[in-house]
Amino acid sequence: MESFVHLRKGRTPLRLHADLDGLKDDELGRGGFTGRTANMYRRHDPTAYRSVGPLRPVDVLSSELKPSDASDAAGGPLLMFSNADCLVMLSRRTEAMPFFVRYVDGDLLSFVHKGSGLLETEFGPLRYREGDWVYIPKACTFRQVPDEETTLLMIQATDEFRVPPPGYLGRHFPFDPSQAVIPEPGPIDDDGRDEYEVRLIHQGGPTTLFYQHNPLDVEGWRGDNFAFTFNIDDYNVVTSNSVHLPPTVHLFMEATGVYVMNFLPKPAEGVPGTERTPWYHRNVDFDEIAFFHGGSLYGIPMPPGLVSHAPQGVHHGAPEKARERARRKFDEYDKVDWSVIAIDTRRRLIPSDEILANDLGQH
Repeated sequence: MESFVHLRKGRTPLRLHADLDGLKDDELGRGGFTGRTANMYRRHDPTAYRSVGPLRPVDVLSSELKPSDASDAAGGPLLMFSNADCLVMLSRRTEAMPFFVRYVDGDLLSFVHKGSGLLETEFGPLRYREGDWVYIPKACTFRQVPDEETTLLMIQATDEFRVPPPGYLGRHFPFDPSQAVIPEPGPIDDDGRDEYEVRLIHQGGPTTLFYQHNPLDVEGWRGDNFAFTFNIDDYNVVTSNSVHLPPTVHLFMEATGVYVMNFLPKPAEGVPGTERTPWYHRNVDFDEIAFFHGGSLYGIPMPPGLVSHAPQGVHHGAPEKARERARRKFDEYDKVDWSVIAIDTRRRLIPSDEILANDLGQH
């Protein structure tokens, strides 16, 4: 049972996630990384297995996926993963939408992996650029006009996305909402067409509405429900010099059953003996998706656009060779130069057929 006193049995290092002396650090935890835990110190790499059956990690290069909006202006994003709480999609739009769109099953939170452009929204125009998070409230009408090919990681939550409640660090760490870009009203005049198409994206849909006027005709608005962008360059990274911090420290936004995190460049842990790579774990209450935006890990480039899915209950983590290299190169690197977007879900995620067809087959 949960207790202030944590037991030690057998051979264990004195410090958490440090001074392993050849052992393999494996965490069995509840509630993500905030509940009861057991840190097991193993002889062998727990990810060195062969998997048979549906519960297996999947790795896909998003550049190999083919959303229909990449080649057809009238197309849409590609579904990658789904459960009752969210849809995770990929868009690679190259042309302006010839229609307007409205996601009516939940809020939409999108990460701009590549590209720049304009979102015309009911709240006003929103410019976007690489590294932006773009939040669109449920049932908000908008239209995307890319300046160039734009790759979006899109998360639609059944419930509304919220800024995490403030912890002991206060309201501005790690996410300072005052740095969000909020649009000014900008009604758009009619351009002479007979009607304007608005696609309602929903389960069992879509449904199409046709207006005789431009639906983005809002002269003004007030309230606390609005679209915005927030760039990862403005995210306040929380660090520790003596222990690798758990992913929950880097929480950005959350909805019921869905948690979104930013793993961004930061100083590397500096106390000798500290493990700089995330420990092995099987996160029994959450599925995990990692979307690699870019950067490197101690001199090893990270493949941009790699999508990695680890189902709950299955061991995952950096391979032992990468851990050994991080230990050997401890004195050569003083920074972690990675940018990774993480999505954790309480319900098990179902990979789409396109994801399974493009699995790199590493497991």
